[in-house]
Amino acid sequence: MKIAMIGQKGIPARSGGIERHVEELSIELAARGHEVLVFCRAWYAWPVRDYKGVRCIKTHSIATKHLDTITHTFLSILKAVQEKVDIFHFHGVGPSLLSWIPKLLRPSAKIVVTFHCIDRHHKKWGFIARTMLQIGERIACHIPHATIAVSKTLETYCRLSYGTTAKYIPNGTQILLEDSDPDLLKPFDLNPGNYLMMCSRLVPHKGVHTLINAWKQLKQTNPELLKNKKLAIVGGSAFTESYVKELHKLAENEPSIILTGNQSGNTLHSLFANSYAIIHPSESEGLPIAILEAMSYGKCVLSSDIPENRELTQDHGMTFRTNDEKDLKEKLAMLIENPNLVKAVGQEARLHVAKQYDWKDIAETTEYLYELLWLEPELTKQHIYKTKTSLQ
Repeated sequence: MKIAMIGQKGIPARSGGIERHVEELSIELAARGHEVLVFCRAWYAWPVRDYKGVRCIKTHSIATKHLDTITHTFLSILKAVQEKVDIFHFHGVGPSLLSWIPKLLRPSAKIVVTFHCIDRHHKKWGFIARTMLQIGERIACHIPHATIAVSKTLETYCRLSYGTTAKYIPNGTQILLEDSDPDLLKPFDLNPGNYLMMCSRLVPHKGVHTLINAWKQLKQTNPELLKNKKLAIVGGSAFTESYVKELHKLAENEPSIILTGNQSGNTLHSLFANSYAIIHPSESEGLPIAILEAMSYGKCVLSSDIPENRELTQDHGMTFRTNDEKDLKEKLAMLIENPNLVKAVGQEARLHVAKQYDWKDIAETTEYLYELLWLEPELTKQHIYKTKTSLQ
């Protein structure tokens, strides 16, 4: 099959959970013999045309906060129609606003939408943007031939809010066996095992400010506990430059807080591999790839207790009350005081994600869905779901 991935910024992924999802899924689908086209935004993409068997097609956009996604999606659809793709796979509810267009321009193709997150809950959006994203949710649940939810929480949300039976196909991760290079930590003045880490886009709903404030409070009340510890915050802006400036201002008088900016490749690998533990204080998620990646490294993750995070960390990690700086401060102290517990939780987490969140299995399930849409087009979405469930 010829498959178009539309909605992501591009691959190879430099940041962002959707970009990592599309990269890993596309590589696995290409390895299974499909022709996969990933549409990349001109300002984001690396100068590559073929990446691990995946065709990377650059299309332009109006690169502003409110117009970037929608303009890129529209131009990508037109190009995908020219390419005569069999599957239009949209990623995110924003791009899904235009998922009806292929039905007009290429009616023989099948349309799939992956519901990654309830984006309208993100603080960076104003009233009009949130309204459009809510419309995108409704379209994502009713226009496509199939809707995928990356978490069980989102699967339930689609059913209760829009009466749609979404297919649960989670995000995934890989268990990396390559050695890391501790020398790559030197530019950040970090030492292996002596820093806690957060990896995320620097946007308000990720709760970076909550983590910084909790860390500073702990440093003030218990300086000896953090004497040799640092906090590394890995990530960059996503059209949120003013928020990034606020974070730098919050951290400017605390030398133990290191903001590294966006990192990828071997540097990101070394940052994950040599960290003591991972913190993820987000207020809104789909199924966070950052947590899955941390667990794949055998790291104990302390996350906020939103349902999407708890799917991963309730039984194989630790949680604190969302937006509660005092509770986060206490849990940070507990982590640092109990290194044996941190190690044990991390080891169990690694085994868990290796069994349940492997990209090869996820690609196989996605491929099955594509094929079912083609081979049995007369089935309703409810029938598709029941057929898949009976085979699991």
